[in-house]
Amino acid sequence: MATEPIMTAPICLVENQEEQLNLNPKALWILNNISQPVVVVGIVGLYRTGKSYLMNRLAGQNHGFPLGSTVKSKTKGIWMWCVPHPSKLNHTLVFLDTEGLGNLEKEDWKNDSWIFALTVLLSSTLIYNSVGTINHQALEQLHYMTELTQLVRAKSSSEYNGVEDSAKFVSFFPDFIWALRDFALEMKINGYSITEDEYLEDALKLLPGTNPKIQNSNMSRECIRQFFPKRKCFIFDRPSNDKNLLVHIENVPEDQLDSSFREQSNKFRTYIFTHTKTKTLGEGIIVTGNRLGTLLKAYVHAIRTGEVPCLENVVTTLAQRENSVAVQKAADHYSEQMAQRVRFPTDTLQELLDVHADCEREAIAVFMEHSFKDDKREFQQKLVDTIEKKKKDFLLQNEDASVKYSQAKLKQLSYPLMKNISRGTFCVPGGHSLYIEAKNKVEWHYHLVPRKGVKANEVLQDFLQYQLAIEKSILQGDEALTCQEKALAAERAKKEAAEKELELLTEKHKEQMQKMEAQERSFREYIAQLREKLERERESLQREQEEMLMHKLKILDVSGFQRQEAQIP
Repeated sequence: MATEPIMTAPICLVENQEEQLNLNPKALWILNNISQPVVVVGIVGLYRTGKSYLMNRLAGQNHGFPLGSTVKSKTKGIWMWCVPHPSKLNHTLVFLDTEGLGNLEKEDWKNDSWIFALTVLLSSTLIYNSVGTINHQALEQLHYMTELTQLVRAKSSSEYNGVEDSAKFVSFFPDFIWALRDFALEMKINGYSITEDEYLEDALKLLPGTNPKIQNSNMSRECIRQFFPKRKCFIFDRPSNDKNLLVHIENVPEDQLDSSFREQSNKFRTYIFTHTKTKTLGEGIIVTGNRLGTLLKAYVHAIRTGEVPCLENVVTTLAQRENSVAVQKAADHYSEQMAQRVRFPTDTLQELLDVHADCEREAIAVFMEHSFKDDKREFQQKLVDTIEKKKKDFLLQNEDASVKYSQAKLKQLSYPLMKNISRGTFCVPGGHSLYIEAKNKVEWHYHLVPRKGVKANEVLQDFLQYQLAIEKSILQGDEALTCQEKALAAERAKKEAAEKELELLTEKHKEQMQKMEAQERSFREYIAQLREKLERERESLQREQEEMLMHKLKILDVSGFQRQEAQIP
């Protein structure tokens, strides 16, 4: 397995230059060389709220993502830091730190919305970082949430109507965490202690009334509930009450930080590492580093060209690219394994076909592992055709090796015979019997030679056919034989030649039947592995649809109850 790139510091992934989004080629190169599944943790929030510091603590570092010590925002665009996952074996953890939202220096507010939308689309877990409490103002600042359905489409052929279509996005969107910084309130409602999660859910309840401000605030609440069925909240005290330390917080030793903040940070970090899922797309498609890079390029291209990124189209584009790669990987695996396992010439055709069957089975498994959404079986057919062509090449190589080896052995064994023929050794009375004895000896020794391959009999038959004219000449010159004996010997020679020819035809027919059986076996193997994959995909899709249905029913029940509650005088 190739070594995954090691990053000792973050790098800018999406550059925001003059409010135009551009991809950093070096960062894309890093992603393209990560073949492992990725767990992506992205953070968004208003500028100058300590997002970068929180991400550095997740990474277990004081330094990393750049921190600012003034009122001006330090982070521009989206920054990336890829590290080995601390608890998921063979997974890469990708941190995304984003440019602060709501920067007053910006002219184009839609730029913020695209930064927010890209982070949502790329993340497994989305952290929304804010200062203080979840109040009306905090929810109003989350207007980016309500714009998602205008910025992104789930399906290419569907019409959308605001949050009512949010269930279509659930399988693409991440889990949601609200990180409340510098929280100073007591965690109680109506005198009862509550958890952080209960505080979040209470804050997301719909407010009664038809006032436009209330409706806007309710819209953010509904979007969070519908886009993100899995939600969690973490509160953090100030890292320190010393303002001088806060200005350069990245240089403050751990033991000088507030003990409550340290405890809260460790709890937050443990949750992220334990509960953040591998990034997936709809139908359980696992996202690797190189797939994440492909997705990002497709999203940014759509944004730059003024299109609305369509998740279905992006997945289709990804599938086309990945399935082409899957065909190549599977074909390469077949070629490599055949080259390692086949020793030319094979003793029999069946020996080669058995190795082919094993290598083909493995190649199909490689393709099934790396392919997805090959609904028309277009790429599977490409693999079938490619392997069939490669198999024919191996069959030809095997036949060629057999011919060369058999001819070399036969030439070596028949050398004394051919030398005696050229000397006229058999042009004497009784020479025919001597010749037959010498020829049979060559044939007998030739049969004893192991692993001559599939063309051994054909090479022998060609040799014997060549010897017929020589035998006829020797027979005619053998004065010791009577005419009747010569006639019988000639007839016997013809009969032996006919028998050899029939034996050769029978062998060729057997080989043809073996090849046909191998093709039938290949077809059955493709069908068997395809059925297994389709069954896994069906089960995954069924689970996903059941979760979406339960999510919608839950939202309908809660929304209906809250609206009825709001109408009670």
